[in-house]
Amino acid sequence: MTNQELKKYLEEVKNRVDTAPKNAASQRKLAKLKYSFSEQPPLEQLIVWDYIWNNSMDFWICMQSFLYLESKIKDKEFLIDSWEIIKHWQEKVDNWGKCDALSKIYTKILELIPEKVLGQLKLWNKSRNLWDRRQSIVSLLYFSKTKKVVLPFHTIIALINDVIDDQEHYVQKAVGWGLKELYNVYPAETLLFLEREIKNISSIAFTVAMEKIQKKDKNRFKKIRTDARCCTS
Repeated sequence: MTNQELKKYLEEVKNRVDTAPKNAASQRKLAKLKYSFSEQPPLEQLIVWDYIWNNSMDFWICMQSFLYLESKIKDKEFLIDSWEIIKHWQEKVDNWGKCDALSKIYTKILELIPEKVLGQLKLWNKSRNLWDRRQSIVSLLYFSKTKKVVLPFHTIIALINDVIDDQEHYVQKAVGWGLKELYNVYPAETLLFLEREIKNISSIAFTVAMEKIQKKDKNRFKKIRTDARCCTS
């Protein structure tokens, strides 16, 4: 596929995206329509969508690339084959919308080739880029109810713990998200972790992490945090 062809496909997608309202529902409807390259084999279509993701600054054009991946989310062979290409899409992430869209795909591939994906998450966990660090947490579980295979508790909590003091707002939101979803699958272990670390968790992460915690435990953790602040003031 030549660069000229790829540019033509990008222009085709751009023209179509520009005709529809810039909202999720409208853009999802748009993604169900055929493009001139839609009859090509899936991995050849991925080459087109890879080019579009990496060469457009428009959020909604990029989302058409994501929506193609989402349409293949049950195709295990495609997901495995796509990993070496789409792991680099993270390099173009500059907002939480793109980040969390990719999380939905990455977490599915994590179930299929855990060693490869986990290795990448560990690299992102140490990155200077805040969106990489967010990705390293959100992709671990995404929404845990969608997961058929979950990593061991100690593997997940190690990555969360490594960014527990992170100063970035969106990373702290990810810490809370990770703890909330971890509680869904490992409730006893997560409560023990919170018991030990609740004083060290930011208010941003705490608010999110407590969303599914039982009221009696939530109140107990609030009291521990209040008492700790009183002792240090």
